[in-house]
Amino acid sequence: MIRNYDDFIGQLLDAGFSAASGGNEEGVVGLIGFSWDRQPIGSPVRWHTGDADTDPWEWRMRVLEERDDISYAKVFFRKGGFITEEWYAYFLAARRGSYTFEGAYMDGKASHFAKRIYTAVAENGKVPLHDIKRIAGFSQKDKSRFDSALTELQMQMYLTICGRRRKISKNGDSNSWASTVLCTTECFWGEGVFEAAAGISPKEAISRIKEQVFRLNPSAEENRVDRFILGLKK
Repeated sequence: MIRNYDDFIGQLLDAGFSAASGGNEEGVVGLIGFSWDRQPIGSPVRWHTGDADTDPWEWRMRVLEERDDISYAKVFFRKGGFITEEWYAYFLAARRGSYTFEGAYMDGKASHFAKRIYTAVAENGKVPLHDIKRIAGFSQKDKSRFDSALTELQMQMYLTICGRRRKISKNGDSNSWASTVLCTTECFWGEGVFEAAAGISPKEAISRIKEQVFRLNPSAEENRVDRFILGLKK
């Protein structure tokens, strides 16, 4: 049983990756074995309490603020998930291969909306969500397209979440809500992970991840596992 943040980190480092949502409803790999509103008897873990030690919602940002060997982004079934540094190279090899974003866009593997978002982030470093919309020229009526393209970029592992930042008003006051900050995966990890990924073939990467998935969850359905690995929809 995971009882707190330290338990979660220990198990995540062993597993290498995990869905972030409660209950692992996708039936692949989810270390936080709790649904949003039901927990095992005696478990101190509770969603949305704001307690940094026992609220899995807080763990998403805590890993980004306290560690440099774990990523969090919408990487599994268009939902949040964690991947450790050790395993990130395998997912890169499986999903991106040798592609840069520019190459993917030229080959029709990324949308025009994704290009606008990616360019805004790549040219400005670590950028809060509200600033990405402004820089890339998205209006409120574009919300659905913006959200879809932003998720697409995370699933394809070109962008990742790298923290949060409070919005500052024109008067210099800090807004009470923190905005998600994104950066390129190259900015987040540096060269080492990408050099490792370059030495792994997509076939080898898929095989290695699949082996680990079935070690963690022998009852996982193979078609879901394939989608989990390749970043496909349900």
